[in-house]
Amino acid sequence: MTAEEIAEIHHASAGPERPWSASEIAGMLASPGAFALSRPGAFLLGRAIAGEAEVLMLATHPSHRRQGKAAALLAGFDAEARRREATSAFLEVAEDNAPARALYEAAGYTRAGRRPAYYPRPSGAVSALILIKPL
Repeated sequence: MTAEEIAEIHHASAGPERPWSASEIAGMLASPGAFALSRPGAFLLGRAIAGEAEVLMLATHPSHRRQGKAAALLAGFDAEARRREATSAFLEVAEDNAPARALYEAAGYTRAGRRPAYYPRPSGAVSALILIKPL
């Protein structure tokens, strides 16, 4: 999947978040340890470095939701992170994103911290939850 295709899916699925541009995605993928996984209509951007892995972004186009693609991408992330010798994984999720929180909980992530007022929203900033998982 190209950076442009990833940006299109992210734009369609971003909700209240500012979608990343194709050039921002390409730049992130050029950074050390970065990788992308995809399924039709869905993608995951991750990074694994120094024994730790991070889910940077996971998005599914609205027309492809509720098909198990995000869960499959998270399982693929775990496998790729282990292949890159990561022993733990983390991510940040908006506190008000109940579907994503349920997905991550089902995948074995637990809460490790909170960043107050991290994600801007028209009605006021929302905190980010920091979730972790041993690999």
